[in-house]
Amino acid sequence: MTAPLGAARQGATTRFAVRAPRAAALDLCLFEAGRESRLAMTRTGESWIAEVPGDLSGCAYGYRAHGDWAPEQGLWFDPAKLLVDPYAEELDRRFAQHPALAHFGTDTAPLVPRALVPPERVVPAPAPARFRRGGLIYELNVRGFSMLREDVPEALRGTVAALAHPALIAHFRKLRVTAVELMPIVAWIDERHLPPMGLRNYWGYNPAVPMALDPGLCPGGVGELRDTVAALHAAGIGVILDIVLNHTGESDIAGGVLSLRGLDDRAYARDAAGKLVNHSGCGNTLDFGQPAVRELALATLRHFVRHCGVDGFRFDLATIMARTPDFDARAPIFTEIAADPLLAGRVLIAEPWDVWPGGYGVGRFPSPWLEWNDHFRDDVRRFWRGDGDIRVLATRLAGSSDLYGGECRGVNYLAAHDGFTLADTVAYAQRHNKANGEDNRDGPAGSISWNNGVEGPCDDPAVRARRAADLRALLGTLFASTGTIMLTAGDEFGRSQYGNNNAYAQDGAPFWLQWASRDRALEDHVARLAARRAERQSAFERLPEGADWRDLADAPMTEAKWHDPATAGLRLHARATHPAYSLTIDRPGRRVILE
Repeated sequence: MTAPLGAARQGATTRFAVRAPRAAALDLCLFEAGRESRLAMTRTGESWIAEVPGDLSGCAYGYRAHGDWAPEQGLWFDPAKLLVDPYAEELDRRFAQHPALAHFGTDTAPLVPRALVPPERVVPAPAPARFRRGGLIYELNVRGFSMLREDVPEALRGTVAALAHPALIAHFRKLRVTAVELMPIVAWIDERHLPPMGLRNYWGYNPAVPMALDPGLCPGGVGELRDTVAALHAAGIGVILDIVLNHTGESDIAGGVLSLRGLDDRAYARDAAGKLVNHSGCGNTLDFGQPAVRELALATLRHFVRHCGVDGFRFDLATIMARTPDFDARAPIFTEIAADPLLAGRVLIAEPWDVWPGGYGVGRFPSPWLEWNDHFRDDVRRFWRGDGDIRVLATRLAGSSDLYGGECRGVNYLAAHDGFTLADTVAYAQRHNKANGEDNRDGPAGSISWNNGVEGPCDDPAVRARRAADLRALLGTLFASTGTIMLTAGDEFGRSQYGNNNAYAQDGAPFWLQWASRDRALEDHVARLAARRAERQSAFERLPEGADWRDLADAPMTEAKWHDPATAGLRLHARATHPAYSLTIDRPGRRVILE
């Protein structure tokens, strides 16, 4: 590319640069007091440039592109469409779905957010990432996490700034959280089918542009995120952003024209017949084989490190970034991140799969990437359900060497934002997703879960006791496992989604965290587990040395015992680790003891 992209003040002028290699002409649109003025931009290579006298920091702007309209050929040029700068950092409003976004010739300026010219910032050198392997990552939805937290001021609830409130920081510290992982806080748009059903996207995994913060979650923009990160850092807590770089909310060929589609639709991968590739399941997939796409991704990561101080990133459907078209651990994006001095030391966590054949990449990402370990989730659930293998459980507890060799690169977890909550895992054998409006067809159908004899809520003391014991056993196994662990907010006190294992469209009080009615006894139990793990954290950062595996009678495990289905528990004496520890897993007694 011939010029830095985006909008920035340069001396006595403000410079705008946007990439649109196949456009015939491009207009810069400036908005002031509700009025739009247009300036013709000048082509420079594949980009278009405009320089406007004065400091336009805070000014709202967008683009209009001229050229052919032939969607079947990947040409979506329509000067009636106001286009958001792909490099925008802040917006003046949220995205809203509307049929006009996909109609040729209909002016969308009243519908589409405008980017805001960023101010000049004094940026100190980012501190090293505050994260340590073997620690606890706490995944949370920014909105739902604090909406019902009464000791947080109402004006802050549901925002990034709420995370810096002393009451919430105290909760993080009680759980010995190493880093909070924020579900997407970049501006997104609802999927087309949601508004007619009165629903909206709650999770945010449908971004329109990759780095512009959502004005609803982060109304204070970059400054709000930066200040919140600083407050969490002061409390010894890192911040990891969940980033979606695999697709955008412009969706399939019936989707709207918001940004890249109207500027450079070739950023989206197409097959040999010219159809959009759908590795993400969202209708379109960004093509990381193109240098311009990788540079946009790298600019996004640099922005959040340089201007906001974040410690790292979790990458949604991360195998898409390394498809050429099949997954390749030597993909250029990995090399470019590793070579970037601003990014190389950050925490990098892959969701190591996508929805297309060949997209399952667990154990295949290059070091030092961490990976969500769904084998841990499934195998630990199977064990406590009663149909799991003791040998497999031992492998998961000891760092999953079958997946990662001699490195502890797995992020062990039992439940995440998608799928059943941990409490629902032991209370529902079937998904209950009717509220999503898809006739219970959405969400995973084969979840490893069980209901202890009664589907859903139950007042039977015996059933409730069994479920409580199951939860404690599951959580104990998580906190006793080697490697980094992840807990989703609310699972420490029994949150439920009423059997909905795909609650992406359930933005409402029933699905926000129920702080007032939380199970405080379970929360305190998790805090004790976290304290015991924290005392031994260094022992969980690497594979246990000199592990002495024994049965529940404390006799050495033999090959016959490992293969005997009647072996329903074990003990691990890790005497060579520093510090040493002992672990007891007792399936009949529903007990996990870490000493």
